[in-house]
Amino acid sequence: MENLPSCPKCGSTYTYEDGDLLICPECAYEWSKTQEATHETQLIVKDANGNILQDGDDVTVIKDLKVKGSSSGIKVGTKIKGIRLVESNDGHNIDCKVTGVGAIKLKQEFVKKS
Repeated sequence: MENLPSCPKCGSTYTYEDGDLLICPECAYEWSKTQEATHETQLIVKDANGNILQDGDDVTVIKDLKVKGSSSGIKVGTKIKGIRLVESNDGHNIDCKVTGVGAIKLKQEFVKKS
């Protein structure tokens, strides 16, 4: 039995081969053997218009958003500077600071690139 690499997405050591693919049974991530050495998982986050977002971009909120635990929310047109992209299972891939609210995570479908 040969040593197979750990999953590049979740780090699981229980990967297995299926034809030309390597598969992680824990997170269901699949990658090819040829991509194994050169492939790094890269987070791709797109705004509501389909533009690719990057760390440090400025975005604008396109929908009124309620904030849990706060009586105020985030209004349409609120500009957010210097976002940070994070990998998240619940879809909140944008980490940022909003004036008047503080540090918050947003879903990509509620913002557009400025």
